[in-house]
Amino acid sequence: MRIGVIGAGRIGGNAARLWAAAGHDLMLSYSRDPAKLERGAADIGGRAGTPAEAAAFGEVVMLSVPWTRIDEVLAGLGPLDGKIVVDTTNQFGPRGVEELPGGRTAAQVNQARMPGARYTKAFNTLTSGFQAEAAGRTGADRVALFLCGDDAEAKAVVAGLIEDAGFTPIDAGGTADAAIMEAPRREGAVYGEEFHADDGRAFLAAARGQPAP
Repeated sequence: MRIGVIGAGRIGGNAARLWAAAGHDLMLSYSRDPAKLERGAADIGGRAGTPAEAAAFGEVVMLSVPWTRIDEVLAGLGPLDGKIVVDTTNQFGPRGVEELPGGRTAAQVNQARMPGARYTKAFNTLTSGFQAEAAGRTGADRVALFLCGDDAEAKAVVAGLIEDAGFTPIDAGGTADAAIMEAPRREGAVYGEEFHADDGRAFLAAARGQPAP
């Protein structure tokens, strides 16, 4: 699968490395150091490009840029119609976690910024260092990554990519349900916490007032 990564830093760069190892075709973009971007792409057998080139290249596009730069980056991409987007961002501004208008989740805010895209959110609940260290664990030690979105087929594709990266995917619901995945770290949320398949699904069920699966 062709995957364009916009923001090849810690989260995006690590995901790209894991996906390349699983046989996917990667284009990396958006770095303050073009030479470093070229080296990183070459190291994983991928290629480097501009954000617009990465968006055009990818069947799947990972957006992994600072929250405060999302509008600027999206403005330069061109249409994302039909693209599956994996949003890894969290709503951190200059003063910390930003309050969002109208009680919306960060996922709902970003989905509205990308009309036509097949939006999903994932890879945002655990630090890049932990993801790099934990990828590929097996059995009961295999770490879960949560995802959400309103497009079931897009989520199925992203769940497969989570598997390819070495994690267990757990569907947290639609974009309206995404708060449990989002910053800040707090009681009752999965953000910042390590879960595995069974305890992750049990946690979500309890949060929804449902019996454990």
